[in-house]
Amino acid sequence: MRALVQRVANASVTVNGEETGAIEGGLLVLLGVRTGDTAQEADWIADKIAALRVFPDETGRMNLSLADTGRDALVVSQFTLYGSLKKGTRPSFSSAAAPQEAEALYERVVARLADTLGRPVPTGRFGAHMDVRLLNDGPVTLLLEREASGAA
Repeated sequence: MRALVQRVANASVTVNGEETGAIEGGLLVLLGVRTGDTAQEADWIADKIAALRVFPDETGRMNLSLADTGRDALVVSQFTLYGSLKKGTRPSFSSAAAPQEAEALYERVVARLADTLGRPVPTGRFGAHMDVRLLNDGPVTLLLEREASGAA
């Protein structure tokens, strides 16, 4: 499982002209699920996102998390995080999980993150073509990755 996490001043996601999620300050999480990922990877990545110390404390050091600051996360599914360009210039997505498997794990990440933060987590719409807008803060961008124990 991969999560591309960006600290943002604001972010929103729109599907067919309808805003499905938005935050003012926090983390935009683009989440990719790999074939073979399990609930264990989903829980690990959700817990890691909630605990990431990427917000400044009173001295300006990145020392505070979403939980510490009360800021929000916006989670958007993105299977293209598993796009491979090992051959040619057209990406192969053979490592990405099948939609049904990926959606269940995506929903698990969102639910666990909501439980940990104690508030709803806005999202995109799984499998839809989405317009994502963001204003990077920093910029701070991190790639979190955890491979399933049985993954190659």
